[in-house]
Parts: sequence; structure tokens; C-alpha cells
Amino acid sequence: MDAASDTPVRAGAVSADDGPKAPAHARSGLRHWALVAAGCAAVVAGAVAADPAEGTPTAARPTAKAVPPAAAAPDPGKAERPLDCGPFPVSVALRVTADLGTGTPATVVAAHCAAETGTPPDGVFVLTAGADGRPQVAATLLDADKDRLTVTSLAVRSDGTVHALAKGYSSDDVPRCCPDRTLELNWSRHGAAWVRAEGAAPAARV
Repeated sequence: MDAASDTPVRAGAVSADDGPKAPAHARSGLRHWALVAAGCAAVVAGAVAADPAEGTPTAARPTAKAVPPAAAAPDPGKAERPLDCGPFPVSVALRVTADLGTGTPATVVAAHCAAETGTPPDGVFVLTAGADGRPQVAATLLDADKDRLTVTSLAVRSDGTVHALAKGYSSDDVPRCCPDRTLELNWSRHGAAWVRAEGAAPAARV
């Protein structure tokens, strides 16, 4: 993280070899979340619809150089993303394409279960072309079930760092419809792993 960033409060490494299948507990957790959301839709009027539209990547820091889109980057619509959404489709909320330092094009996506109520958590995945040319999940940067965050901004900086802003919850008592905190997330590649750093987003970026 550069000098303008907040001091990281947590860091973790994510293997770049993570496959497209999520652990059993993650799959069951997301399915449970989706089914609970469906149940709420039956009794709550004026449900908030999830937005399935693909967003435009936004540069969180105006001083950072824009990374040009990579040619022939993997198409998220053709990749099997490790989200078990039960009866709901998977929605790609944000995407950004770039060369992340490997010399080959990659696509970073934020995706979630398109449930009919609440604020669905996002997973953030790095997609690359597999041996057969089909898009594959090379790394999971944000686990939808474990991290419970909704990504609102996604970008790749000129040094290959993946940057995001995400909304989350300060405690289990906060309703899942109404996140009450915003985090600034950065993932930097170190060898075969992605190292995550996070901190509270400055008020100007919330």
C-alpha cells in the first residue's frame, strides 16, 4: 500500500492456485443466505432488488495511472465462479481487465448471488485462461461467505495491485440489509500468493 493509504489492520495470503470450487461450508453458507433472502421477500413489502448489471470499474485514487484493458481478457460470463446460490443466478457486479504482471490478460470480477432482498455479499475472483482456453478462477481474493462484504468499487493500479472499496457490518446485530462500515482493500501479488491489506476507508471515499 502506498503512503496515501491507511495503515493495514489485517493481511492475509491467498493462493493463486485456488480452483473454481468453493469449500463445502462456503457453498452451504451462501445457499442459506440466498434462501433466507427469499423467505424475507415473502413477508417484506418493497423489497430491494439486487442489481445484476455489470458496473464500470472506477478508479478509487485519481493519482493512480489507469491500466489499459487487456486484449482478449477472460469473459466472466463463461467462467464457473465458486458461488452456490441455490435457485438464484450469479450476477457480476463489477469487472476490470488488465495484465497483473504475468504477461497474460486477466479479468478481476466482483460477483454475488442475485437474491431478491437484502445486500448480497460479493466474492472477488481473478480469472485467467485455462489450458483449454476457457476462463478459470486462478485466485479467490474475497470470500463471499466468510468475508460478508459488498464491493462498491474495483480497480487495478499501474503496479498490478487490485484495489476495492467494500461495505460490511460492525457486528452481527446490524441488519443484513444495511451495512454500516466501509473498508478499503488492497491485494498485492507476492510470488504465487495474493496478500491482502485492509483498513477503514477515509470519509472522502465512503
